Amino acid sequence: MKFTLDRPATLYVVRGYSPGLLRIGQRELTRSVIVSAASLIDDWRPQNIGELAAEDLEPALALRPEVLLLGSGARQVFPPHELLARLHAARIGVEIMDTGAACRTYNVLVGEGRAVAAALIIA
Repeated sequence: MKFTLDRPATLYVVRGYSPGLLRIGQRELTRSVIVSAASLIDDWRPQNIGELAAEDLEPALALRPEVLLLGSGARQVFPPHELLARLHAARIGVEIMDTGAACRTYNVLVGEGRAVAAALIIA
């Protein structure tokens, strides 16, 4: 007997990640993105964690996730606390990890039906 996960056709999952390249569905992306199960915001402005500004988090906040995964690039780098304060004030959980780990964690949480979004810096 074969078991398969029945996912809606519109569900965005990360199909692959390598430094400089992210595959979501049939698309290959080379710039940072914000993704949730139902939304893909491509060409997200910050291209490295040092460029991340408070206003860059607004598209993620608009998705109203319970948890936001922040993929900081090739290695885990924490942004300034002031940037994270906006997420905490909105009562959104945040986890910071390298982008590969954020992709894997995002897929697991989406597969569980969780309200998750990932802001992924492709570096």
